[in-house]
Amino acid sequence: MGRAWAQGTAPTGVASKTCPDAPIPLRYCRRVDLRLLRYFVAVAEERHVGRAAVRLHMTQPPLSRAVRQLEGELGALLFARTPTGVVLTAAGTVLYDEARTLLERAEQVRARVAVAAGSASLTVGVLADSAEQVGGGLVESFRRKHPRVRVNLRETDFTDPTAGLRAGLVDVALTRAPFDDRGISTHLLRSDPVGVVLRSDDPLAGRDRLSLPDLDGRSWFRLPEGTDPVWRAFWDGAGAGREPGEGPVVRTVHECLQAVLWNGTVGLTPMGHALPDGLTVVRLHGQPDSRLVVAWGARDTGPLVRSFVRTAAVGARAVRR
Repeated sequence: MGRAWAQGTAPTGVASKTCPDAPIPLRYCRRVDLRLLRYFVAVAEERHVGRAAVRLHMTQPPLSRAVRQLEGELGALLFARTPTGVVLTAAGTVLYDEARTLLERAEQVRARVAVAAGSASLTVGVLADSAEQVGGGLVESFRRKHPRVRVNLRETDFTDPTAGLRAGLVDVALTRAPFDDRGISTHLLRSDPVGVVLRSDDPLAGRDRLSLPDLDGRSWFRLPEGTDPVWRAFWDGAGAGREPGEGPVVRTVHECLQAVLWNGTVGLTPMGHALPDGLTVVRLHGQPDSRLVVAWGARDTGPLVRSFVRTAAVGARAVRR
């Protein structure tokens, strides 16, 4: 981050009479670059330049320069530095509201052009019940913005955590991380703690929490050979004292639950999911959270994809509040 921005002094080119906390009426600006606004919104939402740079798939120095450029064009300081990152100034807060509106409007314009060109369709990949976990608000919001866009859904099983994105079968995906995300961008919608699925009559079912050593010697359900190794390592209970190849191979949520119900197999699941009678879940201590994400190709950011991602992100923030 540049010295002017980091220390809270006026950026280069800003007249001394400018009040850092003055509102910014965008109609008075000669030109506002949408690219700079996207950068600004990312920093505002992440509240940290480094995290915003990761989200934007760029390094921190050019992002900091872009923010300084925007501050210079608008004649106001947009961020104040804190020990943990940055916060919006009063001027930055005004710009954030305006910028989100402008970016959303720009996406709608691009989408309407796509409709007029006859190319208005979007294929959404879904892993298991990820769409249900996001909630129906996403459907309502997206349909309201793009009533003429045809949305196709493609559901995949556990063998492909990218839900068809890696193979180029879908435009955007609702899924769970971690997985091999090379060439794929993701936006976090929600983090869920992970627990162990057990039969209700299992001796461990009454515990408040479990650790992997508690499950030594138990039969775990397994993901098929060839499954994404990052994804597989997260869910297969590595370190639980079981022999390689032990336990049934499963590909769907239904197969996982039935393996536990019928055979007393154990496995992992995000907490908070509804379970059939006869099953329960106990929190697994030390296991990282399962991250519900919206994912898209890093180099494929068409207007409908961007609108879908933004709609999902806004909806997820509203649910968390």
